[in-house]
Amino acid sequence: MVKPYVEVVSSIYKDASDYLPPGLFLAFATAFLVEGKYAKEFRMEFIGSLLMIAFTFSAGKWVGSDSMKTAWLSHFLGVIAADYFGGGPHVNPAVTLSMWALGHASYTEAYIRVAAQMAGGLMAFPLFHVLSNVMNWEPFGGPEFTNDEDHPVEAFLSEFLATTLLLFLIYALNWELNFGTYHYWIKQSLTAVGIRALIEFFPTAGPAMNPMLATAWNVFGVGTTFEFPDDMEHYFVYWVGPGLAAILASVCYVIYAGGKVFGKTLPIGPLRKQQEKDKSD
Repeated sequence: MVKPYVEVVSSIYKDASDYLPPGLFLAFATAFLVEGKYAKEFRMEFIGSLLMIAFTFSAGKWVGSDSMKTAWLSHFLGVIAADYFGGGPHVNPAVTLSMWALGHASYTEAYIRVAAQMAGGLMAFPLFHVLSNVMNWEPFGGPEFTNDEDHPVEAFLSEFLATTLLLFLIYALNWELNFGTYHYWIKQSLTAVGIRALIEFFPTAGPAMNPMLATAWNVFGVGTTFEFPDDMEHYFVYWVGPGLAAILASVCYVIYAGGKVFGKTLPIGPLRKQQEKDKSD
């Protein structure tokens, strides 16, 4: 009597598992860690990642496929819209790592934010691919690199440098500069311009400048295997590179502005106080 019902449930589970990205349930489970203390942050990162991919990857695909200027304008507006409607999430594990290093997020919060980012990315690419097929739009692409050598040096350096400069841009626009009444709109506009410039200057590995984007795209878009990449070079380029960039950028910022890195005070800096002292003298 019970067996037919179990078979139905098993069939539904089997069919659903063929379409659900790997690791999705584990990512969602993190939202309830620490009694749901960071559920809001999880929601912001998840929705923000979906919006970021929708608004920025559609440029040149759904919008502006025949016009570079239109595609660039679409990307520019997409960066601003994703942040605004998402509530200002990190949407980038490298940024979250830097915020943890600088003491702006605890380890638990950072872990949950990254899990939410991955959940958003893993959901976004297959979801928007289905939408592209239904609407007969050009499907999204994603960051990839080709490597003909034993070690992906150029791809690694490209991601490392691009992510480092991205973080410097974030620090400057969010913490160092003040544009008055229209600060948010000006700094987000400059962020969008900066990201576009980095995409053009560092094309070797995409660029991703975001580990979540690279891996989420690889899971769905590279061979459509719905499996996490088993090539260690992928993680070396898209996770180790941006991760080291996040740490380096954090150290450089603390040397300039003061503070701590992973709770430790550095033996040099802050240079900003010295500059202010020299000016006062």
